Amino acid sequence: MQFKKTILAASLALLSTESFAAAFQLAEQNASGLGRAYAGEAAIADDASVVARNPALMSQFETAQLSVAAIYVEPDVSLEGESTNNGLNPNVLNDDSIAPSAVIPAGYFVLPVNDKVAVGFGAFSNFGLATEFASDYAAGQLAGETEIVTINSNVSVSYKVDEALTLALGVNHIYADAKIVRNLGANPLGAPANLEAVHLEGDDYGFGWNVGLAYDLDSDNRLGFHYRSETDLTFEGDYTNQLPAALGGLNGQTLPGTVDLTLPAIAEFSGSHQLNQDYGLHYSVLWTGWSSFDKLEAYVPVSEGPVFSKNEDFSDSIRVSIGGDYQLTNDIKLRAGLAFDESPVAQKHLSISIPDTDRFWLSFGAEWFIDEASSVDLGASILRGKTQNFVEGDNLGQQWGFESEGHAYLVGAQYNYSF
Repeated sequence: MQFKKTILAASLALLSTESFAAAFQLAEQNASGLGRAYAGEAAIADDASVVARNPALMSQFETAQLSVAAIYVEPDVSLEGESTNNGLNPNVLNDDSIAPSAVIPAGYFVLPVNDKVAVGFGAFSNFGLATEFASDYAAGQLAGETEIVTINSNVSVSYKVDEALTLALGVNHIYADAKIVRNLGANPLGAPANLEAVHLEGDDYGFGWNVGLAYDLDSDNRLGFHYRSETDLTFEGDYTNQLPAALGGLNGQTLPGTVDLTLPAIAEFSGSHQLNQDYGLHYSVLWTGWSSFDKLEAYVPVSEGPVFSKNEDFSDSIRVSIGGDYQLTNDIKLRAGLAFDESPVAQKHLSISIPDTDRFWLSFGAEWFIDEASSVDLGASILRGKTQNFVEGDNLGQQWGFESEGHAYLVGAQYNYSF
């Protein structure tokens, strides 16, 4: 039993090291903000997506509005092998595409109740990730399939205190689903590289809250602040592996398994300034409390306590952005923006499942006002990440050296209808 417990701990260590060992925050809650690199999101009342970024802005709506959006993400994340300590050619680690493309949907509805109160509902995502490696990848213990999907259902109420100040409060239901698969990879045991060493699928839901504030300095200048609380989740599901019983593995037997995870708190301060009839200037500073993600613990029934506990030591991170818009004609508004997105991951925690890095954003977009009731937003962003060099070890004592590059391309569309 003790040997089996040790193997289970080693297997779950693979899971814990790689499943959430990089930042997995999403900024893509709408397509209107995408065009200006999400600058000014807590201060601009463009459309009903304010439910996600600052519901205090719902006081700016005179009629009900519906907004639906979709952002297409095309990652460009590649790896180049630099070293091994087991005699293999480092080229076996080369992989030119480890992150699949994805579509991030969102939907919102804002309803003014009277001249003081407005309510809103939103369904969107603040966190998610996915990476995929071939089942026979040489460093299979470090990479396989990693996926987490979250859905935030947010109900908010805003109250207009006076002509300048509005406050808002929201309640969030967060559903999360995760899947982690790890393979044995190259090994000195003579076992197939594609042998599953970890397979865990689970889900959970939790609750959180958010508060917002919007203050109009005058008719052309507004400041906004929004805070979203952290959420504790315990993923519960099925854990198994294909390691033979002779090695202390489960040989396909399924056990219940759990992994704890805290989604961090988020705070954003924004300013929006209408410089004249045509030009607007916007900016944001967004803080994410990744320091709450200090360790991961995994549990299985064969142990009275956690079979694995790992300190992650993430740091709080900052995202800064600046953008503007230009009213080209009565029907068309143009947008552009720049942003710097800081990684919370220390060098010693870099991982090939999601090789995280600081990112620079270049964005542009436009809004077309179809008529008095409806409009369409289009946006696009180019994300460029720094090159990273790091070494990662597996539970068989093998050391794998990598050079990673992570970029992405985003395209989004959104439809807004007032009634």
